[in-house]
Amino acid sequence: MATAVIVYSTGRGHTLRLAQAVAEGMRSVPEVSPTLTDTATLSPQDWQRMHDAEAIVFGCPTYMGGVAASFKAFMDDSSDYWEERRWLDKIAAGFTIGTNYSGDKLMTLQHMAVFAAQHGMIWVGQSIIGPRPVPGSERQEDGDGSALGLMATSSPDKTEMIYAADRRTAEIFGRRIGQAVLRWHDGSRQG
Repeated sequence: MATAVIVYSTGRGHTLRLAQAVAEGMRSVPEVSPTLTDTATLSPQDWQRMHDAEAIVFGCPTYMGGVAASFKAFMDDSSDYWEERRWLDKIAAGFTIGTNYSGDKLMTLQHMAVFAAQHGMIWVGQSIIGPRPVPGSERQEDGDGSALGLMATSSPDKTEMIYAADRRTAEIFGRRIGQAVLRWHDGSRQG
Protein backbone atom coordinates (compact mmCIF):
# COMPACT_ATOMS: atom_id res chain seq x y z
CA MET A 1 0.00 0.00 0.00
CA ALA A 2 1.37 3.43 -0.97
CA THR A 3 0.74 6.16 1.58
CA ALA A 4 0.22 9.89 1.24
CA VAL A 5 -0.14 12.68 3.76
CA ILE A 6 -2.27 15.70 2.94
CA VAL A 7 -0.90 18.38 5.24
CA TYR A 8 -3.00 21.54 5.30
CA SER A 9 -3.76 24.76 7.12
CA THR A 10 -7.30 26.03 7.25
CA GLY A 11 -8.74 29.31 8.45
CA ARG A 12 -12.50 28.90 8.34
CA GLY A 13 -12.76 25.35 7.02
CA HIS A 14 -12.58 25.91 3.25
CA THR A 15 -9.15 24.32 2.88
CA LEU A 16 -10.25 21.34 4.96
CA ARG A 17 -13.16 20.78 2.54
CA LEU A 18 -10.72 20.81 -0.38
CA ALA A 19 -8.34 18.47 1.47
CA GLN A 20 -11.20 16.03 2.04
CA ALA A 21 -12.11 16.10 -1.67
CA VAL A 22 -8.48 15.58 -2.71
CA ALA A 23 -8.30 12.61 -0.30
CA GLU A 24 -11.52 11.21 -1.77
CA GLY A 25 -9.97 11.32 -5.25
CA MET A 26 -6.81 9.64 -3.98
CA ARG A 27 -8.85 6.88 -2.33
CA SER A 28 -10.37 6.06 -5.73
CA VAL A 29 -6.96 4.74 -6.76
CA PRO A 30 -6.43 1.18 -5.52
CA GLU A 31 -3.49 0.71 -3.16
CA VAL A 32 -3.20 4.40 -2.21
CA SER A 33 -4.02 5.44 1.33
CA PRO A 34 -4.15 9.18 2.14
CA THR A 35 -4.35 10.71 5.61
CA LEU A 36 -5.15 14.30 6.50
CA THR A 37 -3.01 16.31 8.90
CA ASP A 38 -3.74 19.85 10.09
CA THR A 39 -0.64 22.00 10.64
CA ALA A 40 -2.33 23.38 13.77
CA THR A 41 -2.04 20.01 15.51
CA LEU A 42 1.20 18.50 14.15
CA SER A 43 2.68 15.85 16.40
CA PRO A 44 5.96 13.90 16.18
CA GLN A 45 3.88 11.00 14.81
CA ASP A 46 2.55 13.26 12.03
CA TRP A 47 6.10 14.24 11.05
CA GLN A 48 7.09 10.56 11.02
CA ARG A 49 4.06 9.74 8.84
CA MET A 50 5.28 12.37 6.35
CA HIS A 51 8.81 10.95 6.41
CA ASP A 52 7.46 7.44 5.73
CA ALA A 53 4.89 8.40 3.06
CA GLU A 54 5.40 8.12 -0.68
CA ALA A 55 3.70 11.51 -1.15
CA ILE A 56 3.04 14.73 0.71
CA VAL A 57 0.30 17.02 -0.61
CA PHE A 58 0.29 20.63 0.62
CA GLY A 59 -2.82 22.76 1.09
CA CYS A 60 -3.54 26.18 2.54
CA PRO A 61 -5.63 29.25 1.88
CA THR A 62 -4.12 32.17 0.02
CA TYR A 63 -3.95 35.15 2.35
CA MET A 64 -2.68 38.50 1.12
CA GLY A 65 -1.11 36.95 -2.01
CA GLY A 66 0.72 34.05 -0.39
CA VAL A 67 0.69 31.06 1.92
CA ALA A 68 -1.05 31.47 5.26
CA ALA A 69 1.25 32.19 8.22
CA SER A 70 0.38 28.85 9.84
CA PHE A 71 1.45 27.01 6.71
CA LYS A 72 4.63 29.05 6.43
CA ALA A 73 5.46 28.04 10.00
CA PHE A 74 5.08 24.39 8.94
CA MET A 75 7.37 25.00 5.98
CA ASP A 76 9.96 26.60 8.24
CA ASP A 77 9.71 23.76 10.75
CA SER A 78 10.39 21.24 7.96
CA SER A 79 13.88 22.72 7.57
CA ASP A 80 14.90 20.47 10.47
CA TYR A 81 14.62 17.59 7.96
CA TRP A 82 15.81 19.40 4.83
CA GLU A 83 19.50 18.70 5.32
CA GLU A 84 18.77 15.02 5.96
CA ARG A 85 16.82 14.88 2.64
CA ARG A 86 13.98 13.02 4.39
CA TRP A 87 11.52 13.96 1.62
CA LEU A 88 13.81 13.36 -1.37
CA ASP A 89 11.99 11.86 -4.37
CA LYS A 90 8.56 11.88 -2.71
CA ILE A 91 5.60 12.92 -4.83
CA ALA A 92 4.39 16.45 -4.00
CA ALA A 93 1.41 18.53 -5.08
CA GLY A 94 -0.44 21.55 -3.79
CA PHE A 95 -3.81 23.24 -3.53
CA THR A 96 -5.15 26.55 -2.35
CA ILE A 97 -8.38 28.49 -2.01
CA GLY A 98 -9.14 32.18 -1.91
CA THR A 99 -12.05 34.57 -1.99
CA ASN A 100 -11.47 35.90 -5.52
CA TYR A 101 -11.09 34.04 -8.81
CA SER A 102 -7.48 35.16 -9.16
CA GLY A 103 -6.68 36.39 -5.69
CA ASP A 104 -2.97 35.84 -6.45
CA LYS A 105 -3.41 32.13 -5.72
CA LEU A 106 -0.67 31.30 -8.23
CA MET A 107 1.83 32.85 -5.82
CA THR A 108 0.80 30.32 -3.17
CA LEU A 109 1.20 27.36 -5.52
CA GLN A 110 4.57 28.67 -6.70
CA HIS A 111 5.71 28.99 -3.09
CA MET A 112 4.65 25.39 -2.45
CA ALA A 113 6.35 24.12 -5.63
CA VAL A 114 9.63 25.83 -4.77
CA PHE A 115 9.35 24.47 -1.23
CA ALA A 116 8.89 20.94 -2.64
CA ALA A 117 11.84 21.43 -5.00
CA GLN A 118 14.02 22.50 -2.10
CA HIS A 119 13.21 19.18 -0.44
CA GLY A 120 14.01 17.33 -3.69
CA MET A 121 10.41 16.24 -4.27
CA ILE A 122 8.66 15.40 -7.57
CA TRP A 123 5.85 17.92 -8.28
CA VAL A 124 2.52 16.87 -9.82
CA GLY A 125 0.31 19.46 -11.52
CA GLN A 126 -3.23 19.36 -12.89
CA SER A 127 -4.23 16.96 -15.68
CA ILE A 128 -7.30 18.88 -16.84
CA ILE A 129 -7.47 22.10 -18.78
CA GLY A 130 -9.72 24.81 -17.41
CA PRO A 131 -12.78 25.81 -19.45
CA ARG A 132 -13.12 28.91 -21.53
CA PRO A 133 -15.37 31.18 -19.46
CA VAL A 134 -18.81 31.74 -20.92
CA PRO A 135 -20.63 34.75 -19.45
CA GLY A 136 -23.54 33.62 -17.32
CA SER A 137 -22.52 29.97 -17.33
CA GLU A 138 -22.14 27.82 -14.25
CA ARG A 139 -18.64 27.31 -12.81
CA GLN A 140 -16.90 24.29 -14.33
CA GLU A 141 -13.98 22.02 -13.40
CA ASP A 142 -10.67 23.88 -13.00
CA GLY A 143 -12.62 27.12 -13.15
CA ASP A 144 -9.54 29.10 -12.11
CA GLY A 145 -7.55 27.56 -14.97
CA SER A 146 -4.53 26.45 -12.96
CA ALA A 147 -2.00 23.95 -14.31
CA LEU A 148 0.50 24.09 -11.43
CA GLY A 149 -1.93 22.73 -8.85
CA LEU A 150 -5.47 23.08 -7.59
CA MET A 151 -6.90 26.57 -7.20
CA ALA A 152 -10.39 26.98 -5.82
CA THR A 153 -12.59 29.95 -5.00
CA SER A 154 -14.59 30.00 -1.78
CA SER A 155 -18.32 29.78 -2.25
CA PRO A 156 -20.59 32.45 -0.79
CA ASP A 157 -22.74 29.54 0.43
CA LYS A 158 -21.08 28.93 3.80
CA THR A 159 -22.83 25.60 4.27
CA GLU A 160 -20.95 24.25 1.22
CA MET A 161 -17.83 26.46 1.50
CA ILE A 162 -16.54 25.37 -1.93
CA TYR A 163 -18.25 25.25 -5.30
CA ALA A 164 -19.39 21.82 -6.53
CA ALA A 165 -17.14 22.23 -9.59
CA ASP A 166 -14.15 22.90 -7.35
CA ARG A 167 -14.99 19.78 -5.34
CA ARG A 168 -15.05 17.76 -8.58
CA THR A 169 -11.75 19.36 -9.61
CA ALA A 170 -10.22 18.43 -6.24
CA GLU A 171 -11.36 14.82 -6.66
CA ILE A 172 -9.92 14.67 -10.19
CA PHE A 173 -6.68 16.21 -8.89
CA GLY A 174 -6.56 13.73 -6.01
CA ARG A 175 -7.02 10.83 -8.43
CA ARG A 176 -4.15 12.17 -10.57
CA ILE A 177 -1.90 12.46 -7.52
CA GLY A 178 -2.90 8.95 -6.43
CA GLN A 179 -2.04 7.57 -9.87
CA ALA A 180 1.34 9.34 -9.79
CA VAL A 181 2.02 7.99 -6.30
CA LEU A 182 1.19 4.45 -7.38
CA ARG A 183 3.23 4.74 -10.57
CA TRP A 184 6.20 6.21 -8.72
CA HIS A 185 5.83 3.70 -5.87
CA ASP A 186 5.63 0.74 -8.29
CA GLY A 187 8.55 2.11 -10.33
CA SER A 188 10.73 2.33 -7.22
CA ARG A 189 10.09 -1.36 -6.53
CA GLN A 190 11.28 -2.27 -10.02
CA GLY A 191 14.44 -0.07 -9.85
